Amino acid sequence: MLWPTRLVLSLAFLLALHAGVRGDTFKLATIAPKDSPYYDILHDMVDAWRAASEDRIDIKIYAGNAVGDEADIVRKMRVGQFQIAAISGGGLPDILPELRALQMPMMFASDEERDYVFDRIHPSLEALALQRGFKVLAWSPAGWLYFFTQRPVVTPDDLRPLGIFAWAGKSGYIEAWKAAGFRPVALPVNEILTSLETGFLNAVAVPPIAALSFQWFGLANHMTNLKWAPLDGAIIMPLKDWQRIPAALQPQLLASAQAAGARLDRSIARLNDTAIDVMKRHNLIVHDVSPALREEWERRARLGYPRLIGDTVPEALYRQVEQLRDEYRATHAAP
Repeated sequence: MLWPTRLVLSLAFLLALHAGVRGDTFKLATIAPKDSPYYDILHDMVDAWRAASEDRIDIKIYAGNAVGDEADIVRKMRVGQFQIAAISGGGLPDILPELRALQMPMMFASDEERDYVFDRIHPSLEALALQRGFKVLAWSPAGWLYFFTQRPVVTPDDLRPLGIFAWAGKSGYIEAWKAAGFRPVALPVNEILTSLETGFLNAVAVPPIAALSFQWFGLANHMTNLKWAPLDGAIIMPLKDWQRIPAALQPQLLASAQAAGARLDRSIARLNDTAIDVMKRHNLIVHDVSPALREEWERRARLGYPRLIGDTVPEALYRQVEQLRDEYRATHAAP
């Protein structure tokens, strides 16, 4: 009896699935709070993985302060405590330091510039992650960094006396802040709120949705309307854990993760705009920055570049990013 080819392939898929998946449970870590849109999108991805594997793959999400800082998440992934992470450009460079070339302050002026460059760079970043033992399941942008401060900031000199959050352990960024004339305060993310309460910290550069989700804006209720830098992120797994999943099932799970990343990408600008509107109803004051002052901010930011290019940001990749950005600008009107 000859069986139809489609039926044979379907049976082969089911046999591979049932033979390979042994009821694995993966732990997913994110610093995003449970009541945030980031968490909701991850939860939908988890449901999709369960459905695709007929509940043979389960994922437990550890969110917010329960997981520590993003640097802690990366360390715990390396030793097997977490098998999946949704991390931002604060922690992801511990795996992919090259990502920092896409997060240089004042490098980009618009989403279109950033997207043009990122679309041409990310395949090489994914290849580098594989070489280092990690599988990028999806990219998940967090939006632009804006300054949230305890007093009005419109010019670079307004920011100079304030203690501004810097990722703990990122010495290149700390030196760059100093070279640009600012006062960085190195902290883990989970200490930002208490540091704002005590006055040890006076400013944070974060996406608006993070300022709202973590309630930092309540203690830093002035926002500078200036796109300081884009904050990229990714859903990522150690390669050894990804390879535990049967090959026949991997495309479905990868598609679900990429759908989650794409959903966030499509909605992140709207989510951040909504976050600003909500915060404005709760005493956030937004300070606009003129084009002339934006040029002053860019000049000040570039004072820190020499402290980043080389050890922190590979020079060749930095040059490539700048070249691609200029390529875009040559054929498009300024934002």
